Amino acid sequence: MRIAGSWFYNKKKRGRLIWVTAGMACMAAGCCVAFCMQVSLRAPTEVRETMAMNESVKKVAITFDDGPNPDYTEMLLSGLKERGVNATFFLLGKEVEQYPEIVKKIHEGGHLIGTHSYEHVNLSNLTDAAAIEQVDKTNAAIHAIIGEFPEYIRPPFGCWKPNLDYETTMIEVLWDVDPKDWATSNSSVIAQRVLGDVEENDIILLHDASESSVLAAFKIIDELKTQGYTFVTVEEILLE
Repeated sequence: MRIAGSWFYNKKKRGRLIWVTAGMACMAAGCCVAFCMQVSLRAPTEVRETMAMNESVKKVAITFDDGPNPDYTEMLLSGLKERGVNATFFLLGKEVEQYPEIVKKIHEGGHLIGTHSYEHVNLSNLTDAAAIEQVDKTNAAIHAIIGEFPEYIRPPFGCWKPNLDYETTMIEVLWDVDPKDWATSNSSVIAQRVLGDVEENDIILLHDASESSVLAAFKIIDELKTQGYTFVTVEEILLE
């Protein structure tokens, strides 16, 4: 049985995903506060120390759209593995069908896979049926390769149809930092645009469709690691 409610992603910087359940939000909040107070009072010292350490970790998520790309995705995966970084990939169904082996490598590398529509179209300009087809067709293609259905979607251009929340189970994921890496071939420029704007718990938008974007990703990761950042998937950012 589906509980009445909806996922909301605040598009303002640092905004996060919230599930609102009609008629139950206040009661749930009260229970949560009471439970958290009880834990903080009664938890053993080592548990409290672990909780404090988790709260002190600076997290950031790096994401890649439009893949899998036959020329650059594997180069990116190799660099991510060397750096011990898990990323999130929002894939196009059409590319998934063409390059299933790369999709397998993304999954086997421990990265999170999401949907980015089938043909990179503006979903808000389509009929509901056509938009759902773009999502479902991509999800089916991904499932056929990795045996799992994606739970997250980044709609092309950030244009989702809110009324589809009850037609799909997808959670919309946008971004906090967009260096527009598709508009320049200078990896240093791309990296500086991110490094000059990124904050804790941000979601970084990049693409794995060019060498400059991949090299920029490595520069970003290397620099943010020196600043004490830990890279996680969007799931950990949104649902923490």
